[in-house]
Amino acid sequence: MNTRHADTLRLYINNELAPLERLETLLPDRTDSSELLVACAPEHYSASAIAKAVEDCDVQLLALSVTGMRDSQGRPVISLTVNARTPDGIARSLARYGYEVIHTRGDLSPRAQSEAIARVNELLHYLEL
Repeated sequence: MNTRHADTLRLYINNELAPLERLETLLPDRTDSSELLVACAPEHYSASAIAKAVEDCDVQLLALSVTGMRDSQGRPVISLTVNARTPDGIARSLARYGYEVIHTRGDLSPRAQSEAIARVNELLHYLEL
């Protein structure tokens, strides 16, 4: 195990990290990921159903957290981080499961867009063979 990661784990367990460090440790920035905010009534909340909706898209759920936020109807807001550059398919899947996606943020950097275009062009090349 990386010594730095082991030290961070020890500090976390011993409650010796500053609040911002603790947050960054639990929710690190990730490349090639998307974030979604989902609202639902408390009685309809199911972490396993949310995970299944994400995994139905062949995407991994990297983080799920019930936040302290509420939407305009007073429903709790759940934060999701998934390992997909664009959240559109995951948002549709969550909607099929009855969850309302109220915000999404994907990796739309110029580098990410160029890589996506290159991948599509490679796929089209193989389809033409």
